[in-house]
Amino acid sequence: MVLSVKKSLYKKLLENLSTEPFTVTFWDGTVTQYNQGVPEFHIAIHQPLDTKLLAEDPMLAFAEGYMDKRIEVDGDLEYIIESIFNQQGSILNQPLALRTLKKFKSTGKKQSKDNVAHHYDLGNDFYKLWLDETMNYSCAYFQSAEDSLYQAQKNKTHHILKKLNLQPGQKLLDIGSGWGYLLIEAAKEYGVQALGVTLSEEQYKQTKRRIEIEGLQDQVEVKVMDYRELIKEGTTYDRIVSVGMLEHVGHVNIPTFMEHTNHLLKDRGVALLHCITGLVEVEGNAFLNKYIFPGGQIPSVRELVDGMSQNDLRITDMESLRLHYTITLRHWKRNFEENLGAISQQFDERFIRMWRLYLSACAANFTCGISDLHQFLVTKGPNNELPMTRDYLYE
Repeated sequence: MVLSVKKSLYKKLLENLSTEPFTVTFWDGTVTQYNQGVPEFHIAIHQPLDTKLLAEDPMLAFAEGYMDKRIEVDGDLEYIIESIFNQQGSILNQPLALRTLKKFKSTGKKQSKDNVAHHYDLGNDFYKLWLDETMNYSCAYFQSAEDSLYQAQKNKTHHILKKLNLQPGQKLLDIGSGWGYLLIEAAKEYGVQALGVTLSEEQYKQTKRRIEIEGLQDQVEVKVMDYRELIKEGTTYDRIVSVGMLEHVGHVNIPTFMEHTNHLLKDRGVALLHCITGLVEVEGNAFLNKYIFPGGQIPSVRELVDGMSQNDLRITDMESLRLHYTITLRHWKRNFEENLGAISQQFDERFIRMWRLYLSACAANFTCGISDLHQFLVTKGPNNELPMTRDYLYE
């Protein structure tokens, strides 16, 4: 009787799961088809999921079911998730609107470092297996469909550096500098003095190694430091860049980030902020927060713009790279799958299934436009020296 009640609950939940026809095999061997037409994919539920969690957060329940092999899918995982995201009423497509910021506390410096370590300190050897040679772990820029991931990441880096309109001798600050590729390219190609800050010990070690290999110790520096500590040093910068870091700040800390950017930037200085964005403020995804990016929240365009305007950061350019991120993620997925042998020597099968789900869901997310990726070019106060057209970006 209990099992039949559970199965009826699943059938109800699955009725509006996807836009495509699909079949489900339940733990008792019975098969049900949903939607008319030839099935595009198949789901096998080998064991019932936690009923309480299923009621509270179906997305997390299904994600953990997949990770633990209680659920298997027959079909392209990204395509399946995309069909779920396209179904507006799907139980797995219900983002929670952020009604108030009061329940969120400002993330302390120790917590921020722990959150970063959870993801970025998995080991440089792991990331080297599926990122490209630049070790860029952010949206690439595909100037043509034939671009390799390596070429597209180089494109992205130099697209950013051109937007900044760097001049020899200027001071550049990179907040969340990753594995250091942008810092080094800025120093080599534009003759700037560059400082990068990161909370990841692994990224710090790799960046230090790269600086030494390039012989740029007098021009490039990297520190393990929370960006909120930089004001104490009293240094201001001609240019500031931050790539893929604002997603870790949290809604409540956006004003703090913009305030610090204002204080660290010289008058008429230029900053480029590259981050995932949403249309509206939503609470962090439970699966991503629990397993992938603790403390992560996608900022909305409007809260970013409001934070900028409150700190005299004037937008001179704003560009969406949403579809570039879909392609980037597909490259990462392919690299990840092609290196499963080496990855399985470092991590167990649950981790592999978790990351497969993460990369596939992110690709579907950008294809469906649930999230976007924007580059904001801002100046501190009016700057009359930047080129008046975008022609200089493509010379």
